Amino acid sequence: MRLARGEDVEGVLDGGDPRAWLALDAGVRRATWWRAGAGRAEWERVAPLPGDPAGLDASRYALALCHRDGRVREAAVRGVAGRPALLPLLVVRATDWVAPVRQAARQVLRELVHGDAAGGDGLGAVVGLAPVILLVGRRERGHFGVALLDEALRDPSRPWPPSLPAHADPAVRRHAHRVAVETGRLSPAELARTAARDADTVVRSLCAEAALAAVPEGRPCEEVVGPLLGARSPQARSAGVTALRRTGEPERAVAFLADRSALVRACARYVVRQAGGDPPAWYRERCARAGDPLLPPGAVIGLAECGERADAGPLWALLGHPSAAVRARAVAGLRLLDVADVGRLHPLLDDPAPAVVRETALAVEPSVHLLSEEWLGERLDAGRPRHVRVAALRLSFRRGGSARARALRVAREDADPVVRARAAREAAR
Repeated sequence: MRLARGEDVEGVLDGGDPRAWLALDAGVRRATWWRAGAGRAEWERVAPLPGDPAGLDASRYALALCHRDGRVREAAVRGVAGRPALLPLLVVRATDWVAPVRQAARQVLRELVHGDAAGGDGLGAVVGLAPVILLVGRRERGHFGVALLDEALRDPSRPWPPSLPAHADPAVRRHAHRVAVETGRLSPAELARTAARDADTVVRSLCAEAALAAVPEGRPCEEVVGPLLGARSPQARSAGVTALRRTGEPERAVAFLADRSALVRACARYVVRQAGGDPPAWYRERCARAGDPLLPPGAVIGLAECGERADAGPLWALLGHPSAAVRARAVAGLRLLDVADVGRLHPLLDDPAPAVVRETALAVEPSVHLLSEEWLGERLDAGRPRHVRVAALRLSFRRGGSARARALRVAREDADPVVRARAAREAAR
């Protein structure tokens, strides 16, 4: 209705959102069957379009491109090239269910993309339309636009717009990086930097794998390995660690045996083992220093990941470590080795660190019946720290009986909204 009254397209819908164009396309043809003039949309009764849309302003031309009459849509498609703001609707019409409309739209779109032959910017045009192209590409007849986009991106004679790899639309950025990897548009060093810095998980993983595949055998390649090893993303760091075996530098992987990521630790153990090293011995040596205030938490859980039940001794000794992260990893390691002892672990349910209490609750949960209802009930008292009360709630519900009944009262009556919400969640399980 607003377009029919002549309001600007830019003011009526968000042109940067590809879903807005699809919503407009569907909305223009939405009929009000229960009113007079059944089969026609309400805007048509207010401001009907002429058969020839050539003289229409942009607002009403957008309605013509989405009109219920295929002849009107086809006529509008043939003249849309001079109206850049409406080109997203041309992409939509290229998937039209009416063959003449669809063929006409595809012809105009093809001429637009190849317009640089006549001095235009065909690649720039198709990149601008990429969000809509990729969205409608999921439709039954949407393959044409995607193929045209790929054709333009894969043409080596066309330099990519600098903004393309950093496009705001995630689908466009992912598609562009896939094409870049397949066509070699990005150098191995560029791939490594993207894997290390990009905010998108899919792009990071894609570029990390491609950068890893580009690492040469038997010689250092710091421009690729360096950014990967220094990345915040575990996927990128793991790719960098794995690359150290190919570059002949497995000794550098030792520094990642205690990484904060389990994925990176596993890759580091693989590289060290392949070079003849002994990761379990490395972990045992580090964990034997129970008084070391600089003991990395990754070394503690790493020992459990590749050790045996006989390695539980150093982990028990680390339950009193001054670092909360080390204590939490020690509890997690004992659970991983299946040697958790409720009698020795339950005092840690009063630990001042929430992470330690969470890990302890997980470790003692299978044997929660060994904890008395009275002891658990004391930890539900309002004077206890919130993280202690939340863990006690979880264990009370698992234990059942009067402990569960008291936990249900907390869910209904407690003054702390966080504790009430967690209690309600546990009660619903």
